Amino acid sequence: MIYIPQGSINQIITQLREKNYDVCKLDSLLLRLMGIPQSGWINIGTTRSTKADFLYKLTTAKAALQNVTLIPGETTHIFLDELAKDLNLDRNKLQREYDLRSKYKEGALVPNTYKLPLGITEEELIRILLQNSQKQMEAFSKKLFGNYNEKKWFQYVAIASVIQKESANVQEMPLVSSVIYNRIKKGMKLQMDGTLNYGKYSHIKVTPKRIKEDISIYNTYKHSGVPKIPICNVSFDAIRAAIFPAKTDYLYFMKSKLGTHDFSCNYSTHLRNIRRATK
Repeated sequence: MIYIPQGSINQIITQLREKNYDVCKLDSLLLRLMGIPQSGWINIGTTRSTKADFLYKLTTAKAALQNVTLIPGETTHIFLDELAKDLNLDRNKLQREYDLRSKYKEGALVPNTYKLPLGITEEELIRILLQNSQKQMEAFSKKLFGNYNEKKWFQYVAIASVIQKESANVQEMPLVSSVIYNRIKKGMKLQMDGTLNYGKYSHIKVTPKRIKEDISIYNTYKHSGVPKIPICNVSFDAIRAAIFPAKTDYLYFMKSKLGTHDFSCNYSTHLRNIRRATK
């Protein structure tokens, strides 16, 4: 792995010499004939080579890449924390770039594994992630609807973010979606703990004290409907469930001892499920 600084070929040769690579000013002439090296970290695939081979690889080697994974249901706040740590980047710069480039505080990134070049800047990183995510969203929307309506799409993303936080698996997502729509239709508050796992609270256990004290728009115990801003970044499975909820009369669900949820249509059954789960 070799880091190629930005600048002219002469500057590149000078900085390589300072790092004890066996190159000289004359080599800059050879590099001009071969091509201009790309800046950033590159992988030349060997630890020793001839001078000519080394110079050639400087102009042909591919960028050294590192995988970063955004898991479904993770918040942008936590993801930026992880990027700053794993890629040795400035956390504040990442946040500023995201706020500058994204119209949406949350939900603008598509969970996936991304291959990013080592040495990437905060600006380039956010640009790549947002552009790539936008393309994926547009493609999926066109597959489902035949077009992409950004406002409508992010309304579904907001619903999908609640589904993502509350579902134990993909199979449950249409059922959780049906509970959301059924409760809204009946004028009931969602009262779902997962909506309080926003931002920096992504992995914090929701307690009765937190429910009582949290005054954010994400508290569905206090506010009706789905929060207008998505809670997290969501998978396409969750978005599909938000668009196509299961047809049920379910109004409640409770996590069972198996880790999945028991769904019910009435409160008395829901209470029995709670007692059974807490025995």
